[in-house]
Amino acid sequence: MKLNDIRRLTIKQKLRVTFPLSNGMDCIVDEHGISRIPKLGVATGVNIEDELAAAAKFVVEVAGASKEKGGGAKARNLSRAELESMAASTSSAAPSSHEHEE
Repeated sequence: MKLNDIRRLTIKQKLRVTFPLSNGMDCIVDEHGISRIPKLGVATGVNIEDELAAAAKFVVEVAGASKEKGGGAKARNLSRAELESMAASTSSAAPSSHEHEE
């Protein structure tokens, strides 16, 4: 599973995926497919693709579902295998670019 697989999943299903980094911080991939590390103040040599490869636990939540509003689905803890399955189903459901070309 690559970072682009997570990005595709978050965009298509309007999700937010969070996973821990080796430095103790978290990386968030939002519903726009943008990955960020909120607590990171300055640019460092963090390679998110490598960190994703080492991650085993993920938190998935519906984008826009905040606890303050009292609605929406709750965040779910998923294993790597469960998230890979979700990402694979999203990838296989996506039409190939050749189907849209004329």
